[in-house]
Amino acid sequence: MHDHSSTSGRFQRTIKLLRALISYHPALFSISMGGAALFAVCTVASSWLLRWIIDEVIVRRFDSQHFSLSRTLAAVGLLLSLSLIRAGGVIVRRSFAGRAQWRTAQSLTDEVVDVLVQQPPQWHRQQSTGDLLTRAGVDVDASVAVMAPLPYASSVILMMVIAGYGLISNDAILGIAATAIFPLLIGLNVLYQRRVDKWFDIAQGELGSLSAAVHESFEGVTVVKAFGAENRETERLAVIASRVQDARVEAIRLRSLFEAALDFVPNLTNICLVIGGAFRVRSGDLSVGELASFIYMFTLLVFPLRLIGYALSEMPRSQAGFDRIQTLRLSPMLTDPRLKYARQGTALEMRSVSVGHDPEHVLLNDFSATFQPGTFTALVGYTGCGKSTFLQSLAGVIPFVCGEISSPGNNVCLVFQEPFLFGTSVRDNVCMGEPFGDEEMYWSLAVAEADFVHQLPQGVDTIIGERGVGLSGGQRQRIALARAIIRRPQVLLLDDTTSALDPNTEMKVLKNIENELSDAVVIAVASRPSLIGMADYVMFFHQETIVGPSQHLELLVQSGPYRALMQAYERPTEQVSAQSKDLL
Repeated sequence: MHDHSSTSGRFQRTIKLLRALISYHPALFSISMGGAALFAVCTVASSWLLRWIIDEVIVRRFDSQHFSLSRTLAAVGLLLSLSLIRAGGVIVRRSFAGRAQWRTAQSLTDEVVDVLVQQPPQWHRQQSTGDLLTRAGVDVDASVAVMAPLPYASSVILMMVIAGYGLISNDAILGIAATAIFPLLIGLNVLYQRRVDKWFDIAQGELGSLSAAVHESFEGVTVVKAFGAENRETERLAVIASRVQDARVEAIRLRSLFEAALDFVPNLTNICLVIGGAFRVRSGDLSVGELASFIYMFTLLVFPLRLIGYALSEMPRSQAGFDRIQTLRLSPMLTDPRLKYARQGTALEMRSVSVGHDPEHVLLNDFSATFQPGTFTALVGYTGCGKSTFLQSLAGVIPFVCGEISSPGNNVCLVFQEPFLFGTSVRDNVCMGEPFGDEEMYWSLAVAEADFVHQLPQGVDTIIGERGVGLSGGQRQRIALARAIIRRPQVLLLDDTTSALDPNTEMKVLKNIENELSDAVVIAVASRPSLIGMADYVMFFHQETIVGPSQHLELLVQSGPYRALMQAYERPTEQVSAQSKDLL
C-alpha cells in the first residue's frame, strides 16, 4: 500500500504517472492538447464576442432605433466562424486523445504480455493466473482512464488564466469575487483525491484477488460439483466480492459528495454574481453586454472545472492500475533453465547434477548419467521420490540446482501425465500453429494410437472444448503425445504419459515410438511391470539417490528395495486373480 499522507509524495506520483503515460505516444497526445488549447481560446473568445454583439448590435438597435444589416451579418459570420473553429478543436482533441489513450493501452498490454512470455515456467508457478489476467486487462484499462479527460482538463487551466484576466479587466470587484472561487474548487478536487485514492488502491487490489479466485473456481468446477462445494465456493467468492464492493461504495460515496459540492458552490456563486452585477449595471459601472459576457464566461468555466474534477477523480484509479502493472514489469526476470545447458553433444549427458525446486530442498544430489540416442530408459520409484522433478529439470521447465547437462539437440519435448489441451480443434492442439501438413499430423496421431479422432464428428477439425473436456483421459493423453511426436524430438520425456491407457494400448504406443523415433532418447516414468520390462535401462529412485541406469534384471538381482517395489506392483494383480478363483 502506498503512503497517501504526503501531499508532495502524491503530487510526485501523479507527475510520474502522467509522464510515463504520455511518453508512449507523445505526438498524438500533443496534437490532442493543441486541439484542447484551440477550444479553450475559442470558448473565452465567444464570451467577448457575446459582449460585442449585445452592446454594439442589440443595445444600439434599441437605443438608436436603427437596424445595421452589416453589423448583424458580421455578428452572424463571426459566431459561425468561431463555432466552426471551436468544433474543429473539439474533434481534434477528442479523436487524438482517444487514439493516444488506446494506443497507450495497447503498448502497456504488449509490455505485460512480453513479461509473461519471457518469464520461465517456474515463475508462473508462483503466480495467480487470474491476477495476471487482471493486470493485462482491467489494470491496463484503469491505467489509461485518466488520459481521456486530461487534454480537456489542461485546456481548462488555460481557460481559467485567460478568463480570469478577462473577468478582472471587465470589473475588478466582480472579477476578484468570481476568480476567488477557482482556488476553492481546486481545493475541493485535491481534498477529494486525498480521501479517495486509498479506496481505489484497495478496490483494484481486491479486484485482482477476485479475478484469481473466480478463475480458480471455474477451472475446478468439476471438483466443486463432484464434492458439493458450491455453497462454500459461493461464500468464498462473496467475501472477496464484498471487499471490492465496500471499497468501491466508499469511493462512490466520496465522489457523490464531491460532485454535489462542485454543483453547489458555482451555482451559489453565479446567483451572487447576477445580483451584484445588477447593482453594477444600475450604477453605470457595467454595461448590459459586459455583465452578460461576465456571467456567460463564468458559466462556461463551471462545467470545464468539473472536468478537472473528473480527471482528478480518475487519477487514483489510474495510479492504482499503473502501480500494479509496474510491479509486474519490474519483477526480477528469472533465467530460463534451458540456457544452462552447457553444449550440444552426441548424447544426453548429466554431470554432477543436483535436482530440486531450490538449493534448500534437493531431491537428487550429485548425479551423473549418459543416455544414448535410440535408447528407452524407465524411471521407477515410489510416489514423491523426484521422478517428475527430474524430467522437468531435463526439459528445462525448472532449473537444476547445480551441475551440467548436454543434449544431442535443442528439440526436447516433455509430455505431462495431466495433458493440457486447448479448447480448439484436434488439428490445432497437435500442430500448435506450426505449418505441419496433413501427412505429418496423421502420422503422429497413428504413432500415438489416436485413430479415434477419425470417429469424431468433424475428424481432426472437431472442437474438443476447454482442456479437452469432450475427451476421455486416455484420449487427451494420446493427443498430447502426438503433439510431441510430430516435432520428431531428439529427446522425448514422458511423465507417466500413458497412465490412462490400458496395458495393450500402452505397449503399442511405446513400440510405435521405438520404431518411428529410433534415434531419439526416450525417458519415461513407469509404474507397470510390462512397461518396465521393455525398457533398455531402468533408473531406480530410492532415498534421494538413483540406482542405475541398469537393466531391469540386473536391478532385480542387485537391489532389494527395487525387487520389493516390483513385487508390490505385481501383488495387486495376483490378489485379484486369487479372489476371482475363490469366487468361482
